[in-house]
Amino acid sequence: MDRDTIYIFGHKNPDTDSICSAIGYAELKKKLGYQAEACRLGELNDETRFVLDYFKVPVPQKISNVRRQVSDLDLDIVDKLSPDVSIKIAWHIMEKSNIRTLPIVDDAQKLLGLVSLTNITDKYMDAFDYASFSACGTKLDNILETINGELMAGSRHHYNSVGKIVVAACLPDSYGDYIEAGDIVIVGNRDDSQEKALELGANVIIITCGFKPQAEIREKAENLGALIISTPYDTYTTVRLINQSIPVSSIMTADKNNNIVKFRIDDYIEDIRDSMTKNRYRSYPVLDKTGVVLGFISRYHLISHRKKKVILLDHNEKGQTVKGIEEAEILEIIDHHKVGDLTTASPILFKNEPVGSTATIIANLYTEKGRRPTPAVAGILCAAILSDTLKFQSPTATDYDRSTAERLADMAGIDIDEFSEMMFKAGTSLLGKSAEEAFSQDFKMISVQGYTIGISQITVMGMAGISGLQESIYAYMERIADAEGYDLLAVMFIDLIAGSTTLHFSGGLAEEAGSELDGTGQNRDFTYGSIMSRKKDVIPLITNIIEKKKT
Repeated sequence: MDRDTIYIFGHKNPDTDSICSAIGYAELKKKLGYQAEACRLGELNDETRFVLDYFKVPVPQKISNVRRQVSDLDLDIVDKLSPDVSIKIAWHIMEKSNIRTLPIVDDAQKLLGLVSLTNITDKYMDAFDYASFSACGTKLDNILETINGELMAGSRHHYNSVGKIVVAACLPDSYGDYIEAGDIVIVGNRDDSQEKALELGANVIIITCGFKPQAEIREKAENLGALIISTPYDTYTTVRLINQSIPVSSIMTADKNNNIVKFRIDDYIEDIRDSMTKNRYRSYPVLDKTGVVLGFISRYHLISHRKKKVILLDHNEKGQTVKGIEEAEILEIIDHHKVGDLTTASPILFKNEPVGSTATIIANLYTEKGRRPTPAVAGILCAAILSDTLKFQSPTATDYDRSTAERLADMAGIDIDEFSEMMFKAGTSLLGKSAEEAFSQDFKMISVQGYTIGISQITVMGMAGISGLQESIYAYMERIADAEGYDLLAVMFIDLIAGSTTLHFSGGLAEEAGSELDGTGQNRDFTYGSIMSRKKDVIPLITNIIEKKKT
């Protein structure tokens, strides 16, 4: 998730209004210059999928939570080193950038290990074993760069880096005791020393103090496949510097067996905080999902992290929103339901209007801001209004909903009656659905004075064809009412053909709920001759029952 993006989403178990309003508001925000993205908290139902397919609108990305992550931090962006880079280069980068640890990466920028200032200083404090120089795999370019050397004879492909380093400070007659084939020999400007070292098989001759080899010596080196390097440094300085030419891979802390503490960009801050407390390192590498190094974080980064920015639509209760909402920055809430239990640390835009659909509010925000939705977005906003108001049959429908839907229909080029019929047919098909799928596709959980209530809304084109599924749904409700601790579960079967609603209750408050209803009731089924609204009729009804129980 991008920390600069505003994430806009509706409630869990999203319906058409929740999804389409999020898409519509994200488009408006983009037109106003914001970086916004529509999201969803659950799977699409059949009706919503039909709407998005009809208008060729992409499905929003699904998010599971908005907890603070490493991606919300300002990482330290550092130079990434190849394993064959000299420790001299690593030292200079650390000194210049005031960074004490650098990542060593492969060609794909994936972590191989870490080299720290401590690694380098430890190498200096130890007596450097020049005999093991060849084991480090030091490259010729590293040597030339470190001692500011100039290649005077020989070809690069003759360098084999298999020998040790020898300082030829004694008479040439004794060189045979310690110079071997493949060695790197440091000498002065004595021709006999240079010639003897070449005869004994030295692979590289380093001449100090800026002296150049004689033509005969260069020719001999060429014939023997050896190299001659001239350095401006004296012998002491050359000896001291040459160990800086070894590659960082020889001193790094390798990431073998996952022994380096590192974090992923999508790790949660609370999780890495615990790890930092246990390990107490100065800094930690951060990788992307593929293992590519992105930067470093330290403990001080945790102080300045940014919260994810979110806008909530079509809900304003904790039980209906995304996980981790308490860690996010809520910028706005736009809704048409009762005021819930969400709180914010600072004032925000809270727009709550008594209309039949959130999409009605979103569509008219376009007008307020002097913008027009695209035809496709106008179409899905119109569909959302038709869905949430049951084509203006719901008690929540207003003239404002109707006039807004008609205006949007003109923009989208659709006929409301024809489109509604297609949409409701697509949305009311329960063919192949299990009791759980049918019950959960438009389900909302609310809290009323400490009681946990769940209400499902299922729209059908006639009750006759769903009798078997209806009984399975009732059995499913009985199971989850106990298993998941609901005080009351309700299902609303809204019959668009009969224009009626059948209510069924399960849970500890089911008997009391049934005794308070004035509809035609039998076996906890209560049928109403006019279509009811979940938010305008059923929730107030349940709230009234609970208030009576408490008194």
